[in-house]
Amino acid sequence: MTSTWLANHRDPRWVGLLPSTEATEFHRALPGYEPTPLVELPQIARSLDVGRVFAKDESRRLGLPAFKGLGASWAIRKLLDRIGTAAAITVVTATDGNHGRAVARWALHFGQRACVVVPDGVHPAALAAIRSEGADVVEVEGSYDDAVQLAARVARQADHVLVQDTAWPGYEEIPGWIVEGYETMFAEIDEQLSERGAGQPDLIVVPTGVGSLLQAALVHHRAPRSSGAAVVSVEPDSAACVYASLAAGRPVSVPTRFTTMAGLNCGTMSTLAWPLVSAGVDGALVTDDAATGRAVEVLKASGLDAGPCGAATLAVSGISRREMGAFRRHVRLHEDSTVVLLVTEGSAENPHLAS
Repeated sequence: MTSTWLANHRDPRWVGLLPSTEATEFHRALPGYEPTPLVELPQIARSLDVGRVFAKDESRRLGLPAFKGLGASWAIRKLLDRIGTAAAITVVTATDGNHGRAVARWALHFGQRACVVVPDGVHPAALAAIRSEGADVVEVEGSYDDAVQLAARVARQADHVLVQDTAWPGYEEIPGWIVEGYETMFAEIDEQLSERGAGQPDLIVVPTGVGSLLQAALVHHRAPRSSGAAVVSVEPDSAACVYASLAAGRPVSVPTRFTTMAGLNCGTMSTLAWPLVSAGVDGALVTDDAATGRAVEVLKASGLDAGPCGAATLAVSGISRREMGAFRRHVRLHEDSTVVLLVTEGSAENPHLAS
């Protein structure tokens, strides 16, 4: 498949609020914290005809094979600060895999129980990894959206609290904390680019499910005095709710089907993400499993142990020649541009996936 893309003609004067630094300070104080690698990909830079391309490799984040621990750890910490660290609760969530394991890991770290609801299609290794963190796993026939609805019902029990990475009307504070947690990744990228003499990024490519990581990218890059980097989402063709919402000019849900990009298999955007996405994102890319499978191999040849969700960002190099000129003009790419691909997870063979 040639990557399909949709331009969002945003107002370039629009800016948001300054991101909070509290979560980053919290993460940097955790035992064993270290920034994840920023890996240069000169071959991809040549293929895109830009100056430099970097991959932010999240395959070993806080002892887990994906970035999700940033949001889960901060949200659970904030929750316990509010209700008291002596409280005994069960943290409930729904997941396609990595978010659930991160919630389970950090619930256990803080002395709490976890219940994780999973939809059809979650890899058996991911289920085993969630259970290895001591969580109770509830499997539901249906989609990710179905799992979220069941998790919300389970969380109505006494001493149960939902820690979900998507928001809806009436449930927005905890998802907001999760987004705050992701700021650490973008703060690291800025520092690492500066250390490498690359300056500020011109384009950030973000794998997108419900839109919370995309929201965090926009909080960072649409803040006052930020670089104003172009931000583009990437979704599987089986679950392109951001693409569909931008096309419709309003949030819409889409039916989903199986994809190897399980962590992106989400049919409904977070209500917290939509206002920032509609005002701040530059475009949406759609890719498929075959293209992502090839991208996994391309990244592997460069020493990156990427899973399908993380490798999806290479969809930017799959735009057809006929469309690439319009894409470059829209996101203001030129021969000296710096591009950052967020490689958000490791492969199923990643040793960090095992307990």
